[in-house]
Amino acid sequence: MSLFGKTNEPVFLKETSSAHRQLEQLQTIDRSLLSENLINQLDREIKLVSLGLQGEKLIEFELRNSHMPMYVLHDLYLEHGGLSAQIDFLVVTRGRVFVIECKNLYGNIEINAKGDFIRTVYFGNRYQKDGLYSPITQNRRHLDLIMQIRRQEKGIIAKAIFEKYFFSNYRSVIVLANPKTVLNDKYAKKEIKSQVIRADALISHIRQVNSGEEYNNDKEIKSLAQFFLDAHIEREIDYTEKYRSQYQSNQQQIKNDTSLQKNTVVVTDSAPHCPKCGSKMVLRTAKRGTVGKQFWGCILFPKCRYTMAYSSNTA
Repeated sequence: MSLFGKTNEPVFLKETSSAHRQLEQLQTIDRSLLSENLINQLDREIKLVSLGLQGEKLIEFELRNSHMPMYVLHDLYLEHGGLSAQIDFLVVTRGRVFVIECKNLYGNIEINAKGDFIRTVYFGNRYQKDGLYSPITQNRRHLDLIMQIRRQEKGIIAKAIFEKYFFSNYRSVIVLANPKTVLNDKYAKKEIKSQVIRADALISHIRQVNSGEEYNNDKEIKSLAQFFLDAHIEREIDYTEKYRSQYQSNQQQIKNDTSLQKNTVVVTDSAPHCPKCGSKMVLRTAKRGTVGKQFWGCILFPKCRYTMAYSSNTA
């Protein structure tokens, strides 16, 4: 800020992110209470959240070092009319408002003529392709929700003007934060191609879009940023609940399965995990076929009927 209150540098009105709380909660989960399947699921979620945070940190660095007058809100959650939007970054400048979606994707990304996002990764000694949910579509829905929220603040005449120029004044930006990602957008339409950039090109993109046009003064952009900050909904989410509930559900099912208890000879901490569902296995005695022969059976029987030959080496 200058002596006269003029904004000359970025101002972060909101810096915190729910992803930090999510990662902290996930890292406190007691893995000894989880099946192997749940442990793998937890590891995947931690990895995805960590990658997302890395990408957002890179964007935050670019914005903080832009030396541009702007107000920044990180991780904004909005609701209106039964719809919701979780926006990675909302940046209010003197020219336009930028709605930024961060994608820290691994693999190479292709955008075809239809606007589809296709990722290619090298896995298992071969290349695999899979389609991704379009971040263009995702951010368009964020913009639609913002328009609905802002429109209700306008009068009849102002509302019509606001809607006419909304998509000129509010711009969607998809930032690919992984520097190793190769982007192939040569077949993408111009309006899609113009929205997808790399993190190190973010500031130059904002400058280019604004092109020196400053429609709003510092008081107006601060007021607009404050409006969105006031509209933000802080949510208290227990990110560990689904793991606890799944574990407790498994335990309750085991407790209620009286037929399983009758057939069980021993359940030990050293018993193997079921390759099919990840739950513990129990030692049983066959009552059909080779009567009296012991074998490993999934503890969630009859829901899971996986069996495994028993030997003293697997006990």
